[in-house]
Amino acid sequence: MNALLTLIRMALAEDLGAGDITSDFFIAASHQSQSEIITRQPLVVAGLSVVLTLFAELDPQLLVIPKAKDGERRDIGDPLLSLKGSTRSILAGERAALNFLGRLSGIATWTRAHVDAAQGTGVTILDTRKTTPGWRYLEKEAVRAGGAKNHRMGLYDAMLIKDNHLAALRSDLKLMLPGYLQKARWEYPHLPIELEAETLEQVEFFLTIPAITTILLDNMSLPMLRQAVALRNKRAPAIRLEASGGISLANLRAVAETGVDEISLGALTHTAPWVDLSLELF
Repeated sequence: MNALLTLIRMALAEDLGAGDITSDFFIAASHQSQSEIITRQPLVVAGLSVVLTLFAELDPQLLVIPKAKDGERRDIGDPLLSLKGSTRSILAGERAALNFLGRLSGIATWTRAHVDAAQGTGVTILDTRKTTPGWRYLEKEAVRAGGAKNHRMGLYDAMLIKDNHLAALRSDLKLMLPGYLQKARWEYPHLPIELEAETLEQVEFFLTIPAITTILLDNMSLPMLRQAVALRNKRAPAIRLEASGGISLANLRAVAETGVDEISLGALTHTAPWVDLSLELF
């Protein structure tokens, strides 16, 4: 909550500065209004709790009523929330509120499109750490609202051995890596341990290491993904396979149908288009 309040206060401060000179000049301090935030396009909702906190921080006297829930689909013209109270307060928070909702509902909507594309395959869609600095928790929450799941939140809640980690051990990789990972499993018994593979030879080797939970198949072609799945099914069926790299909405279904368990996409957060919203007074 402290991090969220910091972000909200930053958003309000950069917009308001010394004050809303337009509203303060034209609108009396006593003026009251009712308003709604409505959507101008079909979307999946995310970020409502942020906006509730924002208006409570801005003016605790405002009556703010959600008209939807995060994760719900809404169509053109549908209200997402209503506000009643000081007109100056409503207008002071308008842009910051729409920025949060537009960004987060955009991620949820974009994520839902990817989840829908994989429907029926049994594949889990995951995000990555490619998030806006300071917004990670909110953006990953929006991913969940869109129906996908979160990969690790940061460097602290899962172990992912990538190419640069392997490069540090390359001269003694086959000798040293199994022992390191067995030690990691003993020290972190409940932590996911994942290895990144760029070749099928690496996949074959990694499948011999029982300490790991997942192999990340990085930028592999569809034939390579199918071969990796066949190797896994034969040699270590308990190990999960995650495809990542070069995956888009256009080819996601084909990747999902190779038999991998998970697909991770940085695009869920870093290329999600904002949704079109409006705050209307009445």
